Amino acid sequence: MLTINTAEATPAQLQNYMQYAIAPRPICFATTIDLEGNINLSPFSFFNMFSTNPPLCIFSPARRVRDNTTKHTLENILEVKECVINIVNYPMVQQMSLASTEYPKGINEFEKSGFTMMPSLLVKPPRVAEAPVQMECVIREVIHLGENPGAGNLILAEVKLIHIKEEILDEDGKIDQAKIDLVARLGGDWYCRVTPESLFKVAKPLTTLGIGVDALPTAVRNSKVLTGNDLGMLGNIEHLPDAGEIDAILNNPEVKEIFDATIGDMTNRERELHELAREWLSKGNVSDALKVVLL
Repeated sequence: MLTINTAEATPAQLQNYMQYAIAPRPICFATTIDLEGNINLSPFSFFNMFSTNPPLCIFSPARRVRDNTTKHTLENILEVKECVINIVNYPMVQQMSLASTEYPKGINEFEKSGFTMMPSLLVKPPRVAEAPVQMECVIREVIHLGENPGAGNLILAEVKLIHIKEEILDEDGKIDQAKIDLVARLGGDWYCRVTPESLFKVAKPLTTLGIGVDALPTAVRNSKVLTGNDLGMLGNIEHLPDAGEIDAILNNPEVKEIFDATIGDMTNRERELHELAREWLSKGNVSDALKVVLL
């Protein structure tokens, strides 16, 4: 395993390793304005939500690694403590990237990238009309993390208004994760796209108390078939099935077929039962999968 002492690495080296490893990262496409009315539009992937009460996002226009200069977004926010966070989806990604070009101060990236300016309702910076979600924010605080190249500047932006395009909503008026078509930042020139094919759900153990992987038999924990994800799903069950429930699964045709085909061959029987459990887990049938591995 490669081990890197951060005190001995250059900022450029650290930036490369960390941006490839800490990913995917959501993109804050920030609109800001200075005291003279110059508008700036720029993306930042050092970004996330950190509170819902109050609704607070943080993004960080870091000092440039190559020459230690600061970005117009930071300079504008220090003058006018407002911004709009525009969420980026796939139809916008190429124009968004173009807006990241380091144009001279006073150049409007809306014009350069071809985006449409939409007036905000509460803050001075305009919104990106093409963005599926636009959040008008006031700046609560700017925290400077250092004066050296690569040092971040945490901008604590309190969300005051959220504008959401209706075409990305589901029938309950909530954002449909499959419709918003989000993109996220990786390392180097790499991005990723959140498509319906790449989406999956993981049941949250918020109201349940899972038995834990340690409650599973040793043969299950040390299975050569089941993966860590499989064990995690099995460990999220609230209680082990009783003997009657386990015996009842023997009536399942697939289980019965395995037992009939592996009489006297316990090694292959266990492997095939674990493979069947994996198949059922992939379909969300966790309860029966647990019974199978406990046979």
